[in-house]
Amino acid sequence: MTLAPGLRAQLPTVVEMADTAKEIGSGEVPVLATPRLLALAEAATVRAVARHLAPGETSVGTRVALDHLAASPLGTRVQVGVELTEVDGRRLVFAFEAHDERGSVVGKGTIERVVVDRARFLARTTR
Repeated sequence: MTLAPGLRAQLPTVVEMADTAKEIGSGEVPVLATPRLLALAEAATVRAVARHLAPGETSVGTRVALDHLAASPLGTRVQVGVELTEVDGRRLVFAFEAHDERGSVVGKGTIERVVVDRARFLARTTR
């Protein structure tokens, strides 16, 4: 495992109906849903460390703090950026920030993940 603070990733998206609070069921309006914003941020954390993990390893989410600051209607381009800010053994802490095409901060927060052996992790889930 060659993980060190400073690893980054970007994940661009365009808000589609499937991404909206109305469609996901987290609200009644056709804007980017908070759970979808979180999913994008988590996907970016996975992307940031993917090629730095040993074969057979993956990471799993354990903690999230998210502030959803601005609405993003259909068609809005949103870019989620993450940076690995702390490595404590197998525990990884990321900061993330999402911006729209106008440069407004859509959301920000932190995500913690833990590096696990994929096979052992899955074996424990079937007990």
